[in-house]
Parts: sequence; structure tokens; C-alpha cells
Amino acid sequence: MQHEINDNIKKISTWKRIFFMLVFTVVVSLVRILLWTVILLQVASALLTGTPNQNILSFGRTLSAYLYHILLFLTYNTDQIPFPFSDWGLTEDLELPKIKE
Repeated sequence: MQHEINDNIKKISTWKRIFFMLVFTVVVSLVRILLWTVILLQVASALLTGTPNQNILSFGRTLSAYLYHILLFLTYNTDQIPFPFSDWGLTEDLELPKIKE
């Protein structure tokens, strides 16, 4: 048992993942700020025009998918490292509910 633990601790891939997890915990904080900005802009748009802004809607959807991909990585549900260490297209491939029109 002790030997297995020592082997796991010595794996470079484990430490590499821990490093990326720390990086993405900081990225999550930044993305949350951006999401709150999107939320406030959409509320303002809805109050002023009666409809959400389509450009902000698209950005919010993409940002939400990116956050989802990060959370999947942080919770070990995927080994795919999120953007910028992989293609942004992976974020767009995640299945999300359809946008209301």
C-alpha cells in the first residue's frame, strides 16, 4: 500500500494535473467576473429594449460552456485540459440547451 502511494506521488502526470488545476481555479475566478458582467448587461438590455442582446447572448453561452469544461476538468470528469491549452472548439462542442430566440 505504501509503495503504491509513493509511486502515485512520484508521477509527473499527477503533479502536472495539480498545476493545471491551480491555474484553472484562478481562471474560474476571472470567468465568474465576466459572467456577472454578462448577466448585468443582459438585465440592462432587457430593461431598456425588452429583449436580450443577441451578441451578448452568444458570448454568455460560450463563456458558460467554457466554465463547464473547466469544472469538468477540475472534478476529474475529463482529462482534456481546457483552453488555452487546447482548442477553443472543444467548448463549443459541449451539449447545452438551445438558445431561445
